[in-house]
Amino acid sequence: MPRADAPLARVRVLDLTRVLAGPFCAMILGDMGAEVVKVEEPGKGDDTRSWPPFAGGESTYFMSVNRNKKSVTLNLKAPAGQAILRTLVRKSDVLLENFRPGTMEKLGFGYRALARLNPRLVYCSISGFGESGPEAHRAGYDLVVQAESGIMDITGFPDGPPVKVGTSIADLVAGMSAAHGVTLALLARARTRRGQKVEISMLDAMAALLTYQAGIYFGTGARPARRGNAHPSIVPYEVFKAADAYLTLGVANNALWTKCCAALDRPELAKDPRFDTEARRVQNRDALIPLLNKILGARTAAKWLERFEGAGVPAGRITSVPEVCESEHLKARSMIVTLPHPRAGRVTVLGVPIRLHTTPGRARLAPPVLGQHTDAVLGSLTGLTRAEIAGLRRDGVI
Repeated sequence: MPRADAPLARVRVLDLTRVLAGPFCAMILGDMGAEVVKVEEPGKGDDTRSWPPFAGGESTYFMSVNRNKKSVTLNLKAPAGQAILRTLVRKSDVLLENFRPGTMEKLGFGYRALARLNPRLVYCSISGFGESGPEAHRAGYDLVVQAESGIMDITGFPDGPPVKVGTSIADLVAGMSAAHGVTLALLARARTRRGQKVEISMLDAMAALLTYQAGIYFGTGARPARRGNAHPSIVPYEVFKAADAYLTLGVANNALWTKCCAALDRPELAKDPRFDTEARRVQNRDALIPLLNKILGARTAAKWLERFEGAGVPAGRITSVPEVCESEHLKARSMIVTLPHPRAGRVTVLGVPIRLHTTPGRARLAPPVLGQHTDAVLGSLTGLTRAEIAGLRRDGVI
């Protein structure tokens, strides 16, 4: 059980979501102490349970975003299953769903219906394109939303095709936004004593990430272009090739540029009239970047990083995913966590990135196997007897 001083202790979350955006949101809430009851389809469960690769017969994808949850199987199309859900709603603080807009209303579980059952309920809906506007009917898929949010249009190299982000960023940003929205609604409820609906659109969340790129268009009318690893307003601020590996160099102002030139053993570049201001370095990018690549190619990445660190210049090496997952720094910050699992033995997951020093969250429970907590949850929250639960299982309700 979560500690009594956890930020969301005594908050019960009914999680009807699947795949990524919703489960990621629910996991964030669970990390912060909420009791998360994940409702899954009997015999099938979350779609991602069948996605390879597997560890101990369990999907590594599923396990990456479903820790700190209890799994309950429930057929939401069966009248008995619907009755159980209504009982659970009465005893919950938050409901999460990411069905296509209108689906929950057809099942009789839209916000208005459930708010009558529990006026304090915070009801969070996550969808691809939102519940209003001409495209509200469309299903939300990460790749499609990445494409239509403008993010892919500015990702990739100028002479290449648009490129998606290497992780499912639209789902993950929507999940983070949903967790933020739920927390704000709970804060408001403490004052108003009433819940409310939280609506998250993946497209909205991704479009909001355009920030200064959208600012370029709004301010100038110009279309931001794909620049590879280059920054539209800062130079040098991109990837370079050392003798043995790639590294990043971030020089955001003239003071750092002077330090950078000294670390490169080229102090005269700081006073070169082509490069001596932030604006001139942007204007003369095509001259500066090849020159820096030639200089940096003369030494190993480790040697350059040692120099840059000594000079106080922001720089880093391109690190592989395995290296990140084995990082001693991240391990020291409890960002690499191993949990016991009933089937996979021991499961390693990424930890909690939000660090509250007085009331911290933590990864407590391994991702559940399908229906692992059905009997316990129904017995404690609905009052059903063992015989009644067994009967529901025979009838395919759970």
